[in-house]
Amino acid sequence: MFTRKKSRIAGALLAGTVAALVLAGCSSSDPLDPGTDGGDTDAPSDTIVVGSQAYYSNEIIAEIYAQALENAGFEVERQFNIGQRDAYIPALENGEVDLFPEYSGNLLQFFDPETTARTSEDVYAALPDALPDGLVVLDQSTASDQDSYTVTAAFAEQYELATIPDLANVTEPLKLGGPPELAERPYGPTGLLDTYGIEVEFTPTGDTTVEDLVAGTVNVANVFTADPRIQTEDLVVLDDPEGLFLASNVVPVANAEIADEIADVINAVSAALTPEGLVALNVQSTQDQLSAEDIASQWLEENGLV
Repeated sequence: MFTRKKSRIAGALLAGTVAALVLAGCSSSDPLDPGTDGGDTDAPSDTIVVGSQAYYSNEIIAEIYAQALENAGFEVERQFNIGQRDAYIPALENGEVDLFPEYSGNLLQFFDPETTARTSEDVYAALPDALPDGLVVLDQSTASDQDSYTVTAAFAEQYELATIPDLANVTEPLKLGGPPELAERPYGPTGLLDTYGIEVEFTPTGDTTVEDLVAGTVNVANVFTADPRIQTEDLVVLDDPEGLFLASNVVPVANAEIADEIADVINAVSAALTPEGLVALNVQSTQDQLSAEDIASQWLEENGLV
């Protein structure tokens, strides 16, 4: 069964000591009075905190982790919609969050911007050395949700675009849309220029990136490859022959103190999560409008994990 984390034990003991001193100093009643309430310091120490990005697909995976752990007898707390890596990586490092669904390539590049790893296997192999002390990765999934440069089918047909370097053939100004942080990412406008010699005007489009691409506000967009709108909106993902984008498989990042105890449960989830399955999960969210909780519950049952 779950073993308490040393840091949390220490915190609980310290809290208990302080509480006892405060009660002894402030109360005029008998400290041995059976009516004195000593409080409960046990509850939070056995809890695994599962986090997620502010991204519907990531939240679905986090909810799958959470329900799988609960089914295995673990106490779970959810801290979803934390934000991007700049916000949740510190929470992982300081132990506020214990488990997080990540994407291997982007995670590696966050800690090692100069990495030369590009394939799924090489990226995964490089992660243990790149991660800070106290964090480990469990088994990665075959499911991938990586960044891409994507255009509309009409734009691709007009300029005969199949690959990122084909953008050099476009005779109109290239307007790239994506989340604000793309401006500083190694695969953003600077990386695009350095790797392919393609110069673009970047417009932060945030949550409306695909809508702006379809509307023509931008003509190239940074879209995740598991986004079902690639199919429903007739979009074309441009091939990346030079590996500007690293392979990014779904991979669980865990606090090293609990990793061994949850590995069997979470690795079983990773083994069952496929690329096609991830797109299907996203369709249930974006088109069927199901909650992450309902999507996760149904997926776990269909895959025999509950």
